[in-house]
Amino acid sequence: MTSLFQILSAILNIFSFLIIFDVILSFLIQFGVLDKRNQIVSQLWISIRNIMEPIYSRVRSFLPNTIGFDLAPALLLFVIFAVRVIISNNFY
Repeated sequence: MTSLFQILSAILNIFSFLIIFDVILSFLIQFGVLDKRNQIVSQLWISIRNIMEPIYSRVRSFLPNTIGFDLAPALLLFVIFAVRVIISNNFY
C-alpha cells in the first residue's frame, strides 16, 4: 500500500514541477528574457502548454475571471500541497 502512495507522491511532485516550470517560463517570455522565436524555447513552451492547458482550463471554469492574472496554477499547487499533507498524515 505504501508503494501506491509513493507513486502518487511522485506523480504529484512531477505535476508541481511542471506547474512551477510553466509559471517561470511564462514570466520569462512575458518579460522578454526568453524569445519564443528561439526553437528550444518554442518547443518547451508548446510542450508544457499542451500538457498543462487542459488541466488549467478545468480549474479556470471554477475560478472567477481575473484580468491579467491566472489563478489556476496557484490553486493547483495549493491542492497538490493539501493532498500531500493528507497522504502523509493519514497513511505514513
